[in-house]
Amino acid sequence: MEIAQTPRLRLRELDNGDVPALAAILADPEVMRYSLGGVHDEAQTRRFIAWCRASYAEHGLGPWALVDTASGELAGFCGLSHDTIDGVQEVHLGYRLATRFWGRGLATEAARWAVALGFTAHRLASLVAIIEPAHGASRRVVEKVGFRDAAPAAFHGRQVRVYRLTASAWGAPEPGSGIASL
Repeated sequence: MEIAQTPRLRLRELDNGDVPALAAILADPEVMRYSLGGVHDEAQTRRFIAWCRASYAEHGLGPWALVDTASGELAGFCGLSHDTIDGVQEVHLGYRLATRFWGRGLATEAARWAVALGFTAHRLASLVAIIEPAHGASRRVVEKVGFRDAAPAAFHGRQVRVYRLTASAWGAPEPGSGIASL
């Protein structure tokens, strides 16, 4: 099911047809360097997609497939997921892109859309982004999207920084920003 389209990406639900392409992305050690689960094989990718599909059904959100409109290739995923951080239930922004799609602003484009969806369609009060301190590229993505406040935290045994963006601090997308009305 298609969720939205940005200027360069088509966002849709992940499904089992995505297993081969997503498994190749999640098997790349460079892509998974900062992932809690590390490199994934095909079976782990299938479990991840099953978890995404359960999240869509239960919460109406989750990590969505990012399809590059120019090539039709699966570029990665981006979306919002529920998780517990320091004992508090939060909704967090997450994304992964194949290395060949890095450096083109696609993660920022997708993240802007996911944040807009969270604050408009789901009326969330706040979102978090969980970033390892050494992951500069990911930190720049969330800062471009508007996340500012960062606090140190332990997340699944790793030291991270939890960035927060509240609905009141977020500005609605400007016309022409590539975020279609939700």
